[in-house]
Amino acid sequence: MTNDLQGQEVRKMRNAHLTCGNQVGLELFEFEEPRRTQVPKGEYDGFFHLCLLVDDIEAVANRIEATGGKKTSEMWNTRNGKPYYLQYCEDPFGNILELYNKSTELMYGNKEN
Repeated sequence: MTNDLQGQEVRKMRNAHLTCGNQVGLELFEFEEPRRTQVPKGEYDGFFHLCLLVDDIEAVANRIEATGGKKTSEMWNTRNGKPYYLQYCEDPFGNILELYNKSTELMYGNKEN
C-alpha cells in the first residue's frame, strides 16, 4: 500500500500505529530509504496525510471526486475475511485523505500474523 501511495522509489520504511480509547489514531512514519529531505527550521512542509473514519467509504470518495478531488487508490481490505476497508483520495488542493470504515485499533491491532 505504501508504494501505491508514495511511489515505487520507497524501498524501506517503518511505521507505528498509536491508538486512543475514543477511535483516534496516530500513525508515525519514518522513511529510511530514501530519506525525506529536511525542511529548514521555521518553514512549514504540510502534513503527510489525514485519515477520516467514515460510514460509507465509497460514497465519501465519490463526493470528494465530484467536488474537485480524486481517488488515488482502489478500496483495500486490511483484514482478510473481515469488512475492514480503506481508500486513499486527494482533496482539490492535493492533500492526501485516507478513508477508514473502522477505527485504527480494529484496522491494525491484534493481527494474528
